[in-house]
Amino acid sequence: MEVVIQLVLLALGFVLLVKGADWFVEGAGRLAERFGIPQLVIGLTIVAIGTSLPEAAVSISAALKGSAEITVGNVVGSNIMNILVILGLTALIRPIAVQRSTVRYEMPFVIAVSAFLLWAGSDGNVVSRSEGLILWGLMCLYLAYLLAMSKKGEALTEKTETEEGPMPVWKMLLLILIGAGMIVLGSDVAVDAATALARIFGMTERLIGLTIVAFGTSLPELVTSVTAAIKGKADIAVGNIVGSNIFNILFVVGTSAVITPVAYEEIFFIDNIWCIATAVLLWLLVVRRKRLGRLGGACMLVCYAAYFVYLIR
Repeated sequence: MEVVIQLVLLALGFVLLVKGADWFVEGAGRLAERFGIPQLVIGLTIVAIGTSLPEAAVSISAALKGSAEITVGNVVGSNIMNILVILGLTALIRPIAVQRSTVRYEMPFVIAVSAFLLWAGSDGNVVSRSEGLILWGLMCLYLAYLLAMSKKGEALTEKTETEEGPMPVWKMLLLILIGAGMIVLGSDVAVDAATALARIFGMTERLIGLTIVAFGTSLPELVTSVTAAIKGKADIAVGNIVGSNIFNILFVVGTSAVITPVAYEEIFFIDNIWCIATAVLLWLLVVRRKRLGRLGGACMLVCYAAYFVYLIR
């Protein structure tokens, strides 16, 4: 009976996280619009960071509770799942065109920041506050790069434009407050339920973080990418996923480490290497043709199956 209760609580936590992030981004985006902040800046900051809010909330909550294996496992697991599962499924539905700038700059950058996380973790088995500040500095540089690329019309960014009428300021503030509250509550519930499930089944927090929690916090990217593919708009999927992976490391791990140093167990070295390898695999699959086809998507899903077998062996 306790297992059922914890599974329901975990699902509830994920629902609160996803819907809370959605409301927070909508409220913040509308409020920024009201004060004359350009759509481009909104897309590159509020919306981009908003997609990483579930991972950030869970990771920070886990770090504060001393569940470091969920913190690191959530980010590394989400990044692996984003590429191998989400892009794999999306490419199977419809081949994906990839922008030149994504192949030239953003993919190598996600490989580099993944390698930095591995280096930071191996330095004393902890991601320190100073390393968290470095990650934040890299995030600011990445935002500046996105802004420059977008002004040249070379990068696609999400926008908060809607066809609905103007929203009252009080409603925007209410969405922000409720959304933030749901994110905090959802992360708290999800971490507690995941930890309880790990205890009940004798599973490590690492395995829970790399699989169940990673899947739950990757739901926004999964729904967005698969829906876009079904509607014939899959071209934005690779750029969005790569950008999400970059923010997961720079924003999520960076913020968690600045708040409290994040323990990095030695067993995560292999998972982190998998994370780097998946990014390299994606780059190799698209570097020549600037396209991720169905065969590449199938290859990714097979790779995730192999990784999952490694996890549960």
